[in-house]
Amino acid sequence: MNSVTCDLTVSLDGFLAGPNQTPENPLGEGGEALHRWQFEEPEANAAALKGILSAGAYIMGRNMFAGPGPGPWSQDWRGWWGEEPPYHAPVFVLTHHPRPPLELEGGTTFHFVADGINSALAQAREAAAGKDIAVAGGAGTARQFLSAGLVDELRLHISPLLLGGGERLLDGVGNIKLEPTEVGGTGLVTHIRYRVLR
Repeated sequence: MNSVTCDLTVSLDGFLAGPNQTPENPLGEGGEALHRWQFEEPEANAAALKGILSAGAYIMGRNMFAGPGPGPWSQDWRGWWGEEPPYHAPVFVLTHHPRPPLELEGGTTFHFVADGINSALAQAREAAAGKDIAVAGGAGTARQFLSAGLVDELRLHISPLLLGGGERLLDGVGNIKLEPTEVGGTGLVTHIRYRVLR
């Protein structure tokens, strides 16, 4: 059966986004600096980047697709990534506001799931055709999957900076047990792969 992975970049103090997130600044104050490793050292981090983008299907929360803020969709919103998102696979977006699927270039189709994480996971398993399923974020979505025991491997990419506030990853997930299986990194990031023990 396909594994469920979760790749997330966090600060040393455990935040996926900085304080004061807004639609104009969805990663909050200082949050964009978390991802410098992806753009400034792509060759040195090629294996981690390949792992992030090798899933057969993805699951993300509404805020990751559309930014912070509740309420109905703006039907002309097509995501942060332009007309060819990096996923090249089906993406299942958790939401309370259904909308029709959004098909973009490069094989990415966003499907909007309004009936919970188990439904999203079942749909992603079917769509992944035997490949892994990646929980792409944000923090709230990752916490739901970790709390429910639905993640097989957690891959943290730890940026050497302190955000001091914002959206923390592991608050409220309970007593999950993690076994480190691989460590690596560069000057801008430390990669740690954990097996989630049940």
